[in-house]
Amino acid sequence: MSNRASLYRLLPIVPLAWGGLLLFTRFVSPSTPVAFIAFFIILSVALTSTLALLIYGISSLLLASRRYYPTVRQAIRQGALLSLVIVLNLIIRALHSWSLFMALTILGAAVIVEVLSLAKK
Repeated sequence: MSNRASLYRLLPIVPLAWGGLLLFTRFVSPSTPVAFIAFFIILSVALTSTLALLIYGISSLLLASRRYYPTVRQAIRQGALLSLVIVLNLIIRALHSWSLFMALTILGAAVIVEVLSLAKK
């Protein structure tokens, strides 16, 4: 799939995901574990799609060269990793177990995964 087709598929997901999150938080009370799980799933989709567009835009403006040209697939992967870091920190915070050490550990794991995926190429 080309970059343009991926972008056109990603663009409508952003407002739909944020709108779904807004409606979910407005009409569903957070009293059950299923509601918490659904909230974090919707949040991760919204963050991933938004961050993927931002990462692709920034990397195509700043990092585009003859040797390296960013793709939407890489931006989605990087957006998903950053979204995972944010959501995991929020989950740990909701469980009242958050600490700076845990946040740095999660961030370090995401950096290692990204470095390994870039080294694979």
